[in-house]
Amino acid sequence: MTTRDQAGELRAEDSFDTAAVHAWLGSVVEGLPARPPAVKQFPGGASNLTYLLSYPDRELILRRPPAGRKAASAHDMGREFRVQSALKPVYPYVPTVLGLCQDQSVIGSDFYVMERVEGTILRNDLPEGMRLEPEAARALSTALVDRLVDLHRVDPGAAGLTDLGKGAGYVGRQVAGWSRRFTAARTDNVPDFAAVMAWLADNQPEDVATVVIHNDWRFDNVVLDDSLAVVGVLDWEMSTLGDPLMDLGGAAAYWIEADDDAVFQQARRQPTHLPGMLSRAELVEHYCARMGLSPDNWAFYEAFGLFRLAVIMQQIYYRFHHGQTTNPRFKDFWMFVGYLEWRCREVVNRA
Repeated sequence: MTTRDQAGELRAEDSFDTAAVHAWLGSVVEGLPARPPAVKQFPGGASNLTYLLSYPDRELILRRPPAGRKAASAHDMGREFRVQSALKPVYPYVPTVLGLCQDQSVIGSDFYVMERVEGTILRNDLPEGMRLEPEAARALSTALVDRLVDLHRVDPGAAGLTDLGKGAGYVGRQVAGWSRRFTAARTDNVPDFAAVMAWLADNQPEDVATVVIHNDWRFDNVVLDDSLAVVGVLDWEMSTLGDPLMDLGGAAAYWIEADDDAVFQQARRQPTHLPGMLSRAELVEHYCARMGLSPDNWAFYEAFGLFRLAVIMQQIYYRFHHGQTTNPRFKDFWMFVGYLEWRCREVVNRA
């Protein structure tokens, strides 16, 4: 099976001093050749940017923040590095991190380097030549939920991560924090989300637990081997200690089904529309059965997941709107932010 996520050419605005990175890498990784690596960029990078460093005998991954306006708590390379270092012994799907650079003179920002996890990453559609029968699709989608359950069952104390979050009150902090982020990043071509934010503030439940959460759980953040088993989980930048149902709500926001409307289908980033894949309802049911939870107010978590997705997209669009990035992928994000406001209100009205 061919790896789906292929690196491409560097965007000029995201380039860096390869020789400087190579010189720094030599101080933390033994046995590097004398010549700097060839560098390519992965096509994602709506948030932190990801690069492939190719040496003759090995491939490494470099992660760094984007340029432009950022949320105050976002893009913390030191935190992302620390989380993966701590989780690796107790959650084997985490990539092996090699070094963190906080010397701004190297490339102008913090960054870290890790081993590349080889395998297949599923995005919008299956890789060319890959078939997924309904039975296999169901098993794969169920396995993805099970790996989230495994993460939520990690003992933060055993991982040395008890100080990763602020403890009880996570739900309330998230509602307030994401509301502030939206207000700060709003442009005049998107709705104000006032009714949605008010409803979330008025209907927030107490935390059901405090666990290690990923906060960006979807197929394009996991790596599969040839048997379609999960061998890697990527993009830990938003991980923290928090309510597991909030993590599930975030995952459900990306879980687009075959019978969802045409606008939602256009935003699909993973093949959850294929025959046999769990539905959103089955996703929630399977997860809650494994975790021993039975949320009576799922509408809150569903609406919050959609709202949080809207804020993430608006923060990205803000950068494009103000000329801080020229990536054409972001130019129409404002339209989907408006759609997500409508979808949030649909959930609220049904509740």
